[in-house]
Amino acid sequence: MENTVLHLENANIYQGDSLVLSNVNLTINKGDFFYMIGKTGSGKSSLMKTLYADIPLLDGKGTVVGFDLEKLKDKNIPYLRRKIGIVFQDFKLLTDRTVFANLEFVLKATGWKNKEDIHKKIDEVLEKVGMQSKASKKAYELSGGEQQRVAIARALLNDPELILADEPTGNLDPKTSLEVMELLNKIHQSGKTILMATHDYQLIVKYKHKTLKVEAGEVFEVVQQLAN
Repeated sequence: MENTVLHLENANIYQGDSLVLSNVNLTINKGDFFYMIGKTGSGKSSLMKTLYADIPLLDGKGTVVGFDLEKLKDKNIPYLRRKIGIVFQDFKLLTDRTVFANLEFVLKATGWKNKEDIHKKIDEVLEKVGMQSKASKKAYELSGGEQQRVAIARALLNDPELILADEPTGNLDPKTSLEVMELLNKIHQSGKTILMATHDYQLIVKYKHKTLKVEAGEVFEVVQQLAN
């Protein structure tokens, strides 16, 4: 279990009072890349939200980056989230602030205080996503692809053990989607563990990784060729 980043055992996933997924058994180890596919409303986002404690785990067992989801107290949720990088479909950037200010805000909120360390870290993550030259641009001045790159940089700030990407290419055109996927692949090759929910079958075929399917209230692994 030393290499296990995420482990769910007979977990039931709820959205409000409704049971959306039952008896989920899933193990993701350090360095894995998993796609998660399934129709809209199948429960992918609810599962993601459970993993970063936006939805509580009420039934079954679950550990994520060393935290026990069943016993997780509200006061410890920020500590869990510091070890997870989250990339959303709609970027969730503060659009009226610069790229630098967006990243600085996250670092300060997670306890960083030294100005020099903050600058160094922001430079480092922007370089990784090819956005160093845009640090002083306001988020609303950026294209969708650029905003998603900044969102990925934000996810990398605290050197997460797990990256959760919820439809990261959902609002992007096909060319930009490929560029963002190339970037996520590169990040994975650097040793990061990634779980990515997606509808984009072109990406799944082009960049082969393990694939989970969410269907009829269940989560199961599928063979890549069947992912079509």
